Amino acid sequence: MASVRIREATEGDCGDILRLIRELAEYEKLADQVKISEEVLRADGFGENPFYHCLVAEFLPPPGEPQERRVVGYGLYYFIYSTWKGRNIYLEDIYVMPQYRGQGIGTRIIKKVSEVALDKGCSQFRLAVLDWNKRAVGLYKALGAQDLTEAEGWCSFRFEEEAMRSLAGR
Repeated sequence: MASVRIREATEGDCGDILRLIRELAEYEKLADQVKISEEVLRADGFGENPFYHCLVAEFLPPPGEPQERRVVGYGLYYFIYSTWKGRNIYLEDIYVMPQYRGQGIGTRIIKKVSEVALDKGCSQFRLAVLDWNKRAVGLYKALGAQDLTEAEGWCSFRFEEEAMRSLAGR
């Protein structure tokens, strides 16, 4: 019987991670915004001071089957800091290929990120989701996540490079 294991990504997984990033961006109707390369992922995630960490979901075919192992999902996270609560973990992306959804893979990735957070002394695990992705919103709520938009009225903002250059006087 085939199985899926959740493991820490290695440098050799960067091609698969980029493939899945592009699939996620396509799903979110934002494919034109993906500018990252495999080389940047490798440098930023596997250098001396990584900017991110990543888990991959790897499909393991049954013994004797001609299929090969395949990365079918990922969860990319990093550590942030709350002035009120201290250490936090932020799950930037979580994605499972459509044909592998409904098997609990996304839940297993989230559980593994929770384990990492607790092992590192984090008090909170944060993530964001597009409001139209009702399936993901439902999953996160079912797993115990609190919707800060509803509960506390938080709005999420982002400064793009052009705005940062303007602010920095460059």
